[in-house]
Amino acid sequence: MAKLQLAQDPQADRLLSESPLALLIGMVLDQQIPLEKAFRGPLDLSERLGRPLDAAAIAAMDPEALAEVFASRPSLHRYPGSMATRVQALCQTLVEQYGGDAASVWSTAGDGQELRRRVQALPGFGEQKARIFVALLGKQLGVGPPGWREAAGPFGALGSRMSVADIVDAATLAEVRAYKQSKKAAAKAGAAGPPAGSGRRRARAR
Repeated sequence: MAKLQLAQDPQADRLLSESPLALLIGMVLDQQIPLEKAFRGPLDLSERLGRPLDAAAIAAMDPEALAEVFASRPSLHRYPGSMATRVQALCQTLVEQYGGDAASVWSTAGDGQELRRRVQALPGFGEQKARIFVALLGKQLGVGPPGWREAAGPFGALGSRMSVADIVDAATLAEVRAYKQSKKAAAKAGAAGPPAGSGRRRARAR
C-alpha cells in the first residue's frame, strides 16, 4: 500500500493512503489554503462527523448541517461554506455514477485520457487539478492505465517537482512549494508589465 505524505501528519496521511474518498476530498480542499491543511481536512472531517468517511452518508446530509461541520472553529477551509457544497456535490456524483465507490473512478478507467476525463468531470476538479490527480495516482498509487503520463501532461514527467504528485517527504514538499512560489512571482511580474517610461526610452534609442 502506498504511504502518502501530503498532510505531513502520520494519522492524516494514513487515511489518505487507505481511503480513496479521503484523497479525493483532500484534492478538492487543496485550493487557497496550505496544502498540509487541505490534506488534513479529510481526517478532521471524519472526526467531526464521528464516523469513517462515506460518500453516501455525506451525500445524504442536510447541506446546512454539513456547512456547520466545515465552519466549526477551526474551520476546515478558508471558505467553509463553498467547500462543504463542493464536497457534498462530489459525494453525490460518486453515489450516482460510481455506486459510492470512489476508487471506481480510476480502477475501471480504460486508459489515461478516460481517467483524466472522469476526474475532470467530478465537482471541484478543473483540467489542471485533474491532470495533477492523474499524476498522483500514477506516480504514488501505482494506477497506470495506458497513456497516463500523457494524460497528466507536464505533471506526469519523471523527476518533476511541480505538484502534490511529487511530494514524498518534507524535502520534496519544500521543492514543490518553491516551484509554485516562483510561478506566482513570474506571473505577477508579467502582469505588472514593463517599467513606466521604458517605451519612451526605446523610442528615443531608435
